[in-house]
Amino acid sequence: MQCQTVLPGTECSFWKKAGCTAEGGSCKVVVEQCQGCNRVVTGSIGEVCTSYPDPAAKWAAGLCNFATHKKIDIKSADVRVNPLKAAKRAAAGKKK
Repeated sequence: MQCQTVLPGTECSFWKKAGCTAEGGSCKVVVEQCQGCNRVVTGSIGEVCTSYPDPAAKWAAGLCNFATHKKIDIKSADVRVNPLKAAKRAAAGKKK
């Protein structure tokens, strides 16, 4: 449905027949960590996230899973390789 409060006329997954389902009845402004994200738009209350109504809650536990401007670096030492499967792949001609 379309938002009627912060971003009038735009599609919003938090807007239902009874109104805004976000806590407090409206989206909250983005936090500093959100700056540079592609999901941040300017609404009537300031900059808001189009994917989540409370950006501060997403950043509380670490990296926001909706962030388009931050990437997680996976270290090769963290990746476990099953030696049995690796031996079978090597014997089969290095197929993936």
